[in-house]
Amino acid sequence: MPSTGRRIAVDVGQARVGVAESDPDGILASPVTTLKRDLTPAAADQSALAEIVARAGAHVVYVGLPLSLDGGLGAAAELARAYAVSLAGRVAPARVRLVDERFSTVESHRRLHDSGRPGRAHREVVDQVAAVLILNAALDAERATGQQAGEWVRPGGRKPRTKERR
Repeated sequence: MPSTGRRIAVDVGQARVGVAESDPDGILASPVTTLKRDLTPAAADQSALAEIVARAGAHVVYVGLPLSLDGGLGAAAELARAYAVSLAGRVAPARVRLVDERFSTVESHRRLHDSGRPGRAHREVVDQVAAVLILNAALDAERATGQQAGEWVRPGGRKPRTKERR
């Protein structure tokens, strides 16, 4: 079974990054914040995220990987992968793991609509809701398999050796 401890999940977009956090037992995912993407070399959003990870004492950060319907990597998935590689160096020793997040944003909009929130008000929280969905899926996978979900992203983007893939 995966160790206990807080987990963080992020939904990476071109303009915003939604952040969610689990409780220490990895049972409940809650929204934390939405960060404005900083595409400059300073990457202030990643610095803020590293502070959130450190403050929470999180041992893993799940980054949503928006695969295409056929499972391929499109532009959005490449953006998320590059973000995860960069983030891995900032949050170590916490591990960064990529997890499939197909439809999380669509599902987030549906849930917000179903809750009665007007469509124009979705923008401020939709990324947080997507991060909660990503984290819940990862936590469910952990409980089902006894292992952390997704693909481990090493700082610098190096592929892990076979024995290190978990």
